[in-house]
Amino acid sequence: MLRGKAWVFKDCVNTDIIIPFRFKSRTNDPYEMAKYAMYGLDQDFPKKISKGDFIVAGRNFGGGSSREQAPVALKYAGIAAVVAESFARIFYRNCFAIGLPILEIPDVTKRVAQGDELLIDLDNFTVQNLKTKETMSAKRITGYLQHLLKEEGFINYYKKHKSFPWTTPKPP
Repeated sequence: MLRGKAWVFKDCVNTDIIIPFRFKSRTNDPYEMAKYAMYGLDQDFPKKISKGDFIVAGRNFGGGSSREQAPVALKYAGIAAVVAESFARIFYRNCFAIGLPILEIPDVTKRVAQGDELLIDLDNFTVQNLKTKETMSAKRITGYLQHLLKEEGFINYYKKHKSFPWTTPKPP
């Protein structure tokens, strides 16, 4: 279970808004990138959020470049999950790769206001708005994607299992 405050954004927030190119091209240090999370909309965003807060967004969140820096910047800034009406496919995949939980819920921006406290249940794919008492069901993920989120991404998954579910492990 994850609990935090909602930071609500519009449709079509692209990766250059999440972390502008001039910052993501400077470094591979995730903590440095985190200083510029959501810089294209709010330069002080990383200073305003608390660790464990959530981004709630409209349609096509994370469109643009295919680099992992955008979800990395959000994760290392302290964002615990992103809930959106829909995601750009490459952003969606990059979130699983690094273990940043994402949930798709139709019309979520009409059901969550800036500052609402949310409770996210990743086992049941639900988001409860604690202010309105509404519980929303997210699109379910299955199989290895679910495991990647629980293990917090590809690297941690491999460290624990020494293989991926789509490969045959090599004998010791």
